[in-house]
Amino acid sequence: MANTDHSPGLGVQGSSQIYKFGTSPNTRSVVTQKVRVLAPAYGATNPTLFQIGVLSNFGPTESRTIENVRGIGFGDIIAELVPGNTEPMTASIERTMLYLSNLWQATGYASGVSGPVRSLRHHRWPFDIEQQIVFSVIADTEMGGGTTSSTDFGSYGTLEYSGAIGGGGPLGNGSDPGSHNILITYYEGCWWGDWSTAYQKDSAMVMESGTVTITDVHDFSSVTYGEFLATGNDPSIGEFSSNIFGTTFSS
Repeated sequence: MANTDHSPGLGVQGSSQIYKFGTSPNTRSVVTQKVRVLAPAYGATNPTLFQIGVLSNFGPTESRTIENVRGIGFGDIIAELVPGNTEPMTASIERTMLYLSNLWQATGYASGVSGPVRSLRHHRWPFDIEQQIVFSVIADTEMGGGTTSSTDFGSYGTLEYSGAIGGGGPLGNGSDPGSHNILITYYEGCWWGDWSTAYQKDSAMVMESGTVTITDVHDFSSVTYGEFLATGNDPSIGEFSSNIFGTTFSS
């Protein structure tokens, strides 16, 4: 019998009832019910990433040191702040352990019932993670009258729902497709840095948690990155940023 808790297809990592889709409220605020986290499920031979099921936490974070420049004889004042090198981005992940699908299987490793991986020392290859923030109908409409039709992903793209993965289609008839805009963040070259689980007598559920270290992050359109990346707050093209550059650039 097939392992329905780990059967990559139709955009998700399983086909059992635990992976069924429900509905979510339409708000301007982002809700966790509409955030999808995808990774390369073990056993999938194509480059498609699949949505991780029973994920209870996904927390990317990064930091960098800001160094201050001061001059002797000019009093107690900061001349300039200089950003240092950015530390590698990390993401904390927590997931319910399933008998037939664990956290490592969900990120592409031959673990659990799928193979021998039982330790971080068995991880020989990195993996990618894609985060999608699915828009509400309100956000779709205010984006420009509806969802985009482009499949050329950049900062945002389109998620197509069918009756198979959308829980019956938007009209409830199981066949008519629907779509939402999605805001894409792509985490590339991820390695598990720590992992833990606990079996406690006072808690029925068994959770797995860990932290991945990320090589690079982009918006799924990395060809646009470089020295002249349009980041905003650029006074050289008339954008207002800070008065500290007022005598250097003119708008």
